[in-house]
This record gives sequence, structure tokens and C-alpha cells, in this order.
Amino acid sequence: MNWKHYALALIVLLSACAAGANDNALWQRSTLNQIIKKGELRVGLEPGYAPFEMLDKEKRVVGFDVDIAREMAKAMGVKLKLIQLDWNGILPALLTNQFDIIISGMTITAQRNLWINFTNPYMTVGQTILVRKKLARKIKSYRDLNSPRYTVTTKPGTTGLEAIKRLIPKAKLRLMESGWEAVREVAEGRVDAFVYDLPFNSVAYGRYKKKLGFISQPFTQERLGWGVRKGDPDFLNWLNHFLAQMKVDGRYEAIYDRWFKSASWQKNVKFK
Repeated sequence: MNWKHYALALIVLLSACAAGANDNALWQRSTLNQIIKKGELRVGLEPGYAPFEMLDKEKRVVGFDVDIAREMAKAMGVKLKLIQLDWNGILPALLTNQFDIIISGMTITAQRNLWINFTNPYMTVGQTILVRKKLARKIKSYRDLNSPRYTVTTKPGTTGLEAIKRLIPKAKLRLMESGWEAVREVAEGRVDAFVYDLPFNSVAYGRYKKKLGFISQPFTQERLGWGVRKGDPDFLNWLNHFLAQMKVDGRYEAIYDRWFKSASWQKNVKFK
């Protein structure tokens, strides 16, 4: 081997060693590695988004996302810890390492993706509308609400609010801190309509059917994902493969059917 070939081989070897060292350092810092070491998966969520995460009558957090998180912790071989937060504080809490992952029906948006990374989507939903009963025959679309004579409501920090600002800008806006508070405002006739995700509005309509009309055809299309901190390819890779495995082995479908195709769970849940 002449000196040129020797130098080239040495450069390749050193580059490989450096890359290996960098990869190992990245793994040591990975959230996944820290979860395994601590033996605990910390999941951030906001109860109140039926049927994804809610409080039952014994004040335990239950729902579709909770069952998914339980399967995730089981696959990691660790304990599950659920951390409850208000929606507006959930992104800052993830960024300051108060928990490991957001599993809380969060829509993947470009704005949120500036601050956190998302897994592959685990569900697609869209915005729908609950209207007060007297308007049910008159309001057939979000377009019919785009007038200053109507007052619409939703929660702050949600894609429902983004949809109102973008598609129903002429309507008066009143924000409510919880979805159920907003539903009751419409049911009691104090506001005209509530804009929110289809799964939640379907549950709400079932409970207030005598006082509400329901425009159930979504007028947006939104992908839900799990949120993690940036700079962690190992954790993101594991989560995406975990989601794919759940969808092919039947676990995802079984959990989906439990919360979206059955109403038996509702008798054990607190709606507030």
C-alpha cells in the first residue's frame, strides 16, 4: 500500500471512529435511553378531551391516548407516569423536561413543529360544529357562521381557534378554558356555536342532543401525532416503529374500538 492509499484508509478509519463516538454520545443523551435507565415513561396530557384523555369518577386518567401510553410503557419494560397539565402549558413543560412525550390528541402543525418534533400521525381528525338548537336548521356549514351576528367559541391554543380565525373571521369570538364549558355555553344559548374536533363533539352531542345541532362533516383535515423534544432521532425512530407495530398486530384497532366504537365507557367518566 503506497502512502496515498494508507492516508486515505486512515482518514476513513478515523471518520468511522468519530462517527461511532458521536452516535454513542447521541444515544447516551437520548430520552429513550434515559427512560430505560430510570425505568419510567413520563407522559404529558390534558384530561378533558374525550375520548382521548378524561378523568373517571375516581379521578383516574383514562381514554384512548392513555391506553396507547400504557402499551408504550409495556413495550419499553418501564412504569408509566401520567402528568396532567393545562393545554397552554403543555409545550413549555415538554421543552423544560417535565415529562418525556406529549400524548394528548395534539394536531401536527408547522408552528408547533418549529419547537418540537412529531412522530408519524396516529390518527386524522377535523373540525366540526355544535350549534344551539334554534339554529340547527339555519346553520349548515361553517360558512353560514361567518357573520358578526353570530358568536362562536372554542378553546385557546387549539386548531379550532386557528380554523375560526382563518375561515370564520367575521363572527364574534369568545374563548372558553375547557371544551365542556364551551359546550354548555352553546347548549344554554349564550353563544351560537362551538368549533372543535370531531371525536369530542360527537361525544358532546350525544350528551346534549336535545339542546344542540351537530354539523358532523369535518371542514378541516388534521393529523394527530406524539410530540417529543428535538435532536433525538433514536427516540423518534423507536416511537414510529412502535406505532407501526401496534397497527399491524391488532392492538391499535382494539384500543380504537374500545373508545370510538363503544359508548360503554361513558358511564364511568366525569364530564366537566
